[in-house]
Amino acid sequence: MTGTDIDPQTLSRLGNVSRETLDRLKSYVDHLSQWQSKLNLIGSSEINHIWDRHILDCAQLIPMIKPIHGSKLDLGSGAGFPGMVLAILGVSDFTLIESNTRKCVFLRQAARLTETSAEIFDGRVEDYKSTEPARVITARALAPLDKLFAMAHPLLAADGVCILLKGQNFKQELTDSRKRWHINVEIHPSESDSSGRILIIKGLEPIHANP
Repeated sequence: MTGTDIDPQTLSRLGNVSRETLDRLKSYVDHLSQWQSKLNLIGSSEINHIWDRHILDCAQLIPMIKPIHGSKLDLGSGAGFPGMVLAILGVSDFTLIESNTRKCVFLRQAARLTETSAEIFDGRVEDYKSTEPARVITARALAPLDKLFAMAHPLLAADGVCILLKGQNFKQELTDSRKRWHINVEIHPSESDSSGRILIIKGLEPIHANP
């Protein structure tokens, strides 16, 4: 078994994934591995743990996001985490926003290779325009919550949610963000990182200073 092969334990934790979908995920992982030397898409030491540290980390969002219909945005997609993984796993109406043009080339090739319908926007989050507000916004390892909320708010529908993968500093980030933002937050443990959390953010609105 090579570093990019999936081990039986991780496969079981992915849940009820069809053979066709698993083959598409494997194609994506192989594609990422081939591009790793060009773009350093993930940490050099993580390529041998890509299934448990990255694929599983993204896949755990499926029960939270798949029932929601409508436009979905993945901010700062990078290597495709979590947006490309979720799209391969069947989440529809996804647009991946990435400012690095070479990474966008990688993402477009990944979408074609895996026959995934995700759209790729080559540009900054602040430059993205859409006539349809997003029902869901995702992000992983992009920015502290305060900055992330500032990017997400103009793009988010009034009843939309942010589903965010955060690391061990999530408590401090939540405290800091509440100085500028009204939020309702659900906190869920991460299946792939004992120190990480999944944050589901609703009711995102800025706190307006008194005149």
